[in-house]
Amino acid sequence: MLRRVNDAIGRQIVGYQDVVRALSTALIAEGHVLLEGVPGLAKTQLVRTFAQTLQLSFRRIQFTPDMLPSDILGTTILRMPEQKFEFRPGPIFANVILADEINRAPPKVQSALLEAMQERQVTLDGVSHPLPVPFIVIATQNPLEHEGTYPLPEAELDRFLFRWILDYPTAENEVEILRSRARAASQPDAGSVLTAEDVAELRRIHSSVFVHEDVYRYLAAVVRQTRVDKGFLLGASPRAAVQFLMATKAAAMLDGRSYVLPDDVRRLAFAVFNHRVIVRPEVVSRTSGAGGITSSIAPIVTLLTQDLDTIDVPR
Repeated sequence: MLRRVNDAIGRQIVGYQDVVRALSTALIAEGHVLLEGVPGLAKTQLVRTFAQTLQLSFRRIQFTPDMLPSDILGTTILRMPEQKFEFRPGPIFANVILADEINRAPPKVQSALLEAMQERQVTLDGVSHPLPVPFIVIATQNPLEHEGTYPLPEAELDRFLFRWILDYPTAENEVEILRSRARAASQPDAGSVLTAEDVAELRRIHSSVFVHEDVYRYLAAVVRQTRVDKGFLLGASPRAAVQFLMATKAAAMLDGRSYVLPDDVRRLAFAVFNHRVIVRPEVVSRTSGAGGITSSIAPIVTLLTQDLDTIDVPR
């Protein structure tokens, strides 16, 4: 499945195999993804192309400071001829949602996503409306621009399975990007390779992936370490632990295994924790000079590396 999706996306996007894997993992694990990177890294095009590989409904929501919650959720209107109220669904009622530049919307708009992301439903005027299945929110944000933006609250960040930080392409990939743009007129579409039935079957298999008791204990120890380590001001929540488990099972599937390994836990730890934990200011000041990593994530990398190394890995 991953190879088919990668091949389809690779016709239009160059060098994002790890991000495609993260999106596929979240789709199987019923999670959401926050993509963070500077402008011009093709974040929006990547999500749009990923959605094209799925025979699912797709809506792009451009977040702006003047938005209202009804612009996302929908509204109830009065139909005069019948003298009755009718619910008109908003763009949130789709399988794949691209929340573009999510941090440009004010908090009241961002909070409109909380129920949808956690409970897969929308409640308006006391009536709950279920969202389509499957349902995944893929949000993007620019970490550099702060003028006219609103930081995402911790409650919303905790609902994202991954925060995936995008970097500039390698030299080889950049050459291939230029080469592909030169022949853009003849570029084929990504094409649909997965249906809703395929996703449902993948999720059915996902529920049967085996997790040994030792791996349960190891994953719980990794999560609890973020709460007891004095370098962290805020540790990961129990919801983070549950989502972490779901992600490791999906990662095992994508590797062709029917069981989870401790390596799955270690490989996904940073993507699961980097937006959920808060590092103490004194730790940030000590590690802000780390080369190749922005000052906001360097201390998290340092602490997680130390923490994982102090926990016994089960056989």
